[in-house]
Amino acid sequence: MITHFVHQSVDGFIEGPNGEFDWPLMGPEMSAYSHQLTESADVFLYGRKVWDMMSWFWPKAEEMSQDPHDLRFAPIWRKYPKLVVSRTLTEAGWNAEIVKSPEDLPRDKNLLLFGGSELAAALTERDMIDEYQVFVHPVVLGGGRPTFPNPVKFDLVETRTLDGQVVLLKYRR
Repeated sequence: MITHFVHQSVDGFIEGPNGEFDWPLMGPEMSAYSHQLTESADVFLYGRKVWDMMSWFWPKAEEMSQDPHDLRFAPIWRKYPKLVVSRTLTEAGWNAEIVKSPEDLPRDKNLLLFGGSELAAALTERDMIDEYQVFVHPVVLGGGRPTFPNPVKFDLVETRTLDGQVVLLKYRR
């Protein structure tokens, strides 16, 4: 099973016009939900661009942040096995294996895809994502990288409000 876990703005972007990703709200409910979601995964899944961001921050998160969510998630991130889909990386470190193509992903494990519109679009085109968990944050970015670069139809299976501000939209295809 592949679950796509993504934060987006109200206007449908996963990052701002200059690559900004400092806007997601991580209140106590959102943090608890995201920890529950990550603990249900066997493997964390990334595209190369998101991997670059994650592998830069999480190994030294305790030095860069005092946020309770970050402090709790950093050791989990370092421990979990990870797959990075990339045609260009030759090594990744941090308990990560490189996979050259989406077709090479294991289908017998629960994979949690963190963000990444390019990999999500490639997996969606191949009908490989089983569930989309889109967290809509109360911010308008006015441009940037869209969450879904191509038209996609979903079936809404659940909605939930976290911390009185972030709306979870859970979809299946």
